[in-house]
Amino acid sequence: MVGRFFSGLFVLILLIAIVAGIGIAFLADPDVRAVELEAQYATPPSQFVILPSGARVHYRNQGSRSGPPLVLLHGSNSSLHTWEPWVAQIGDAFHLISVDLPGHGLTGPVPGDDYSQEAMAKFVDDFTTAIGVQRFALAGNSMGGGVAARYALRHPERLTHLILVDASGMPTRMPRDPGLGLTLARTPVIQYLVLYVTPRNLFEDGLKAAFYNDTLVTPEMIDRLWKLNRREGNRAAALKRYQTPDDGYIQDNASQIKTPTLILWGAEDTFTPRDIGDAYSAAITGSKMIVYNKAGHVPMEEIPEQTARAVRDFLTPAP
Repeated sequence: MVGRFFSGLFVLILLIAIVAGIGIAFLADPDVRAVELEAQYATPPSQFVILPSGARVHYRNQGSRSGPPLVLLHGSNSSLHTWEPWVAQIGDAFHLISVDLPGHGLTGPVPGDDYSQEAMAKFVDDFTTAIGVQRFALAGNSMGGGVAARYALRHPERLTHLILVDASGMPTRMPRDPGLGLTLARTPVIQYLVLYVTPRNLFEDGLKAAFYNDTLVTPEMIDRLWKLNRREGNRAAALKRYQTPDDGYIQDNASQIKTPTLILWGAEDTFTPRDIGDAYSAAITGSKMIVYNKAGHVPMEEIPEQTARAVRDFLTPAP
């Protein structure tokens, strides 16, 4: 009887695997070759640098080279392109350095396949050293904000200022709705399908969920997000990142951040709700928090004039 049960179970699992395989074969979205994406998205001012680890890093060096340097870290599944609105707004006064983090954009997977927050912070240290920027302001959005906060704890001697834009890293009591795509990507078992099946509409839904005013989301933005997330190796890197648990380091140590800190938040953010920003504000002594009504998870893209003005004021020395 037991043998028949397990035999039947094996057949059922086999049938499910066959059906899933057939579904993947028909629905699969193939990887996009790095060389093809670089031809489209690595045009000037894009550059690449090789780190001691062997990672080949995509970054942009823009704005005033004589101005104070500001390094910009994007969020999960995003790319350095998210900062272009700030480049347009404050590039006249600041040296803006944006970078594709490991497992993202045109940087892609890195040697060692470590996509933890700690590894990301080390990457920032290695990257800034490699390009010769020794002391700088650091801004991060979402995942990149969590990396920036961790970097401020690990390397306070290298930072002049810290800017957290709808940053991850602190707890929330509010419901979170990151959109269907990210929900599926973080769902056990189902997440493995994301290695093969990532339709464009999932990225469209996720991007629109990040904006309060989703009419600002253009077909070009959706296409870029969809293609870069399918860069060869990026989906596997994302899966590793989703499976890496939060070590609680920022939550436990945020009160030790002494770097002058500006916290910018979209009031309508459903990815990293406002109480995460409130937690940062309460933990970091002397920090300043600005909340923007009718703005979502990426206010640097949605309301660049307002957010960039706050950054300009924050980074400009008082007369």
